Amino acid sequence: MTTATSPALVLFDLDDTLFAHREAVAAGILGHVAAQGGRGAAADPHAVVELWNALEEQHYHAYLAGNLDFAGQRSARARDFAAAHGVQLTEDEASAWFSDYFVHYRAHWRLHEDALPCLDELARRIPGVRFGLITNGELAYQSVKLADTGLDAQVEHVITSAEFGLSKPRPEIFRHACALFGADPQLSVYVGDRLRTDAIGAAAAGLTGVWLDRVGSAGPPPPEADLVEARALGLIRLTTLAALPAVLAPQ
Repeated sequence: MTTATSPALVLFDLDDTLFAHREAVAAGILGHVAAQGGRGAAADPHAVVELWNALEEQHYHAYLAGNLDFAGQRSARARDFAAAHGVQLTEDEASAWFSDYFVHYRAHWRLHEDALPCLDELARRIPGVRFGLITNGELAYQSVKLADTGLDAQVEHVITSAEFGLSKPRPEIFRHACALFGADPQLSVYVGDRLRTDAIGAAAAGLTGVWLDRVGSAGPPPPEADLVEARALGLIRLTTLAALPAVLAPQ
């Protein structure tokens, strides 16, 4: 697809693309450790968030690889975080710890400010365009986010790695999503915040891949090999969803 041809289907990642996951995580973990007290509450807030993010990355990818189940990766995160602050948790304690954290995390759920305006503008510029989600995770869990934020009314289909059996960046999950909509991958777009998992994976499956680089120069750069591959695939890089409608459907 080129910008001269408007897409029939625009698919999105959920966390950190439409849904402000990182912001909710940071507020959630800081609220949780403050409520608990102890060494965690006295620690540097930046270090607390950085550790929790690193543990999420580690254990969630262990879940995606099949080394932990969904509940197990949550408990592992809680145990490792508590251990870093001198507290040893049993399995039951770790599960309860994460449940308490989740209350704080959920209290901060919201969409990125550019999410709904982007969908509205795409629908205005491309009459009949269809929207869907592909997310690495569990359908029941992600569906709660969609319902809480009202995003469930905006998308037709939600494809999750748990239900499909393969996770991004495998090309099969992108092609499956297109088939579910009856859409040609060449006339379909996928937008996500991770360069390889989202944009490169989608492009390798025949879609137009859009890398939503919200962090930009403030974050660590991707591996050079990924950047080289992205250029070879002709990926689109944006720093905000506000720019997407004009790229996909210039007027």
